[in-house]
Amino acid sequence: MTSLMLALAGSGLIGTAASGADQHHAVASPLADSPLRHDQIGSTSQFSDLRPTDWAYQALSDLIERVGCVAGHPDGLYGGGQTISRFEAAALLNACLERVSEVTDTLSRLIAAFEPELAVLRGRVDGLEGRIRTLEAQQVSATTKLSGLATVVMGGVSHHPAGGRVTVNYDLQLNIDTSFTGKDLLRTVLRAGNFDTAGNAFNRGLSTLETAFQLDAGPDLMGVDRLFYRFPLGNGVTATLGGRVGQEDMLALWPSVYPSSTVLNLLNLAGAPLANNQNLGPGFGLWWQASGWSVSANVVAANGSTSSQGLFGGDSATTSTVQFGYGRDNWGIAAMYSAIDGGVEVPGGTPFVTRQIESDGSRTNAVGISGFWQPVASGWIPSISAGYGINGSDAGDLRISQSWMVGLQWSDVPAKGSSFGMGFGQPAFATATRNGAATENGVWAWEWWVRWQLSDQISLTPAIFFLDHPNGSGRDQLGALLKTSFAF
Repeated sequence: MTSLMLALAGSGLIGTAASGADQHHAVASPLADSPLRHDQIGSTSQFSDLRPTDWAYQALSDLIERVGCVAGHPDGLYGGGQTISRFEAAALLNACLERVSEVTDTLSRLIAAFEPELAVLRGRVDGLEGRIRTLEAQQVSATTKLSGLATVVMGGVSHHPAGGRVTVNYDLQLNIDTSFTGKDLLRTVLRAGNFDTAGNAFNRGLSTLETAFQLDAGPDLMGVDRLFYRFPLGNGVTATLGGRVGQEDMLALWPSVYPSSTVLNLLNLAGAPLANNQNLGPGFGLWWQASGWSVSANVVAANGSTSSQGLFGGDSATTSTVQFGYGRDNWGIAAMYSAIDGGVEVPGGTPFVTRQIESDGSRTNAVGISGFWQPVASGWIPSISAGYGINGSDAGDLRISQSWMVGLQWSDVPAKGSSFGMGFGQPAFATATRNGAATENGVWAWEWWVRWQLSDQISLTPAIFFLDHPNGSGRDQLGALLKTSFAF
């Protein structure tokens, strides 16, 4: 092992930092920023600064030939006349130990001298390997992404059976997106909230907010809100299949850009809340896209997983939808038809319309046409979204109902990254009845909101909305809220 000692001494590994406090603090060298190579050298000729006249040349040759544990710097220099740290010396020694089969007294003394540094190096390597093994064991997919949205709503509604007081509620969504091929998508959405239906004005009737969520089992419980798989079939065709998938998840084009910060749910459905009813449950669908054109077809059964008759049984509350659309970068338009079974929960309808459509044994044919336009550059010219829906029901007192909406939105107003918007329209109201039932004048709905983007992750949205006699009682409703959203 004399050659080993000579090689270590020749490279400055021993001698210059041999005792006392200097054992842990080496003198800086011109090569201090040049790390040692991890691969071993096979010949002294690979070092451009090593000559046969150097006093340790033979020792280095012997080490390379007999043990093979000599390393240099990435730039091809050996740096034999430079001082290196004890940790670098320990790294070289550790490389030699992996190749030495016989431990002599000299080697034992050398190991003892560098024992603290060797322990640190091995601990770091073991720790790194352990973390790598943990990450590999926990990794679901190299392309899995987790994102979340936490929303807190504080506000109240006047003249409402569950209103007249200020409430504070939350909605939490965790989105897990996984791709196995780079072109497919497995989406899982976990959601929890505490918008109690009985005691919260924001989750009843036309004052329902898009964020007002709560599981049927009760508040503060998290459940699966979405679980579906989307994959391409080729030639512009994409398929979606899910155990819990929304109607809107299987549309190639959503024909509205309003709003960027949702308030009333009935103004979030492109003016045709029955055609765009967003039924949720087991379902499947196909869409085709090419050169801006698209065709979508899907089926969703709200009770399909629990119905004894499956997806197409009489009590499965099925929505069958077909959409034809055309869209470019800054505008788009779509026509949509939905066949709605009785029992499907219908958003954005007056109490009379909702009661008739959701009754068992009824069937509604809903048609909607919606579109949008937005300026190429943000500023004081707003985007415009508008839609109209007409619906025919074949049972009960309701025969025809209609709806419409217009939404305006200004981007980067009143500040960069923020937005301002207003929407107005009418939910689905009865315009033709049977059996002597009276028609409706229709409810008018307005909303105004400003979304202040405080940072990339946090936004504040103050909003007010107005509903004229939404319950047929002749009493108007005014709502005000402050919505705080945290994206992560």
